[in-house]
Amino acid sequence: MSEIAATTVHEAYAFACMRCGYGWEQAYEIEHHVDGAGNAFVVYKADGERVPSPLSTPTCTNCGGHVVRIMRSGRVSTVQQLLEHRVPEGAAAAPASASPEPENHWTFSHLLHPFHRK
Repeated sequence: MSEIAATTVHEAYAFACMRCGYGWEQAYEIEHHVDGAGNAFVVYKADGERVPSPLSTPTCTNCGGHVVRIMRSGRVSTVQQLLEHRVPEGAAAAPASASPEPENHWTFSHLLHPFHRK
């Protein structure tokens, strides 16, 4: 089967596992092809490797679960940035010279917290 046309677009998505609460983001190169017979097909690549479509059967990279919420990119990184700069209630702010370790794991509830009304 010979290929006669191809275009590549770049998309990124944010994911949150509804099973374990893990969140992550992934950028994709999406190659749109048309073969010699005029049939269209799509190839997804992440970090240069061919991967299945993240929209058809997303899989949690933490627990392997398949109940995964797909969101526009930036949702997870925004929450991670908020968590890195958040001072817990009742705690004194760290001195400017201190550099606390960022939190490596967060849950789905962290993702929703900035959007809750008080």
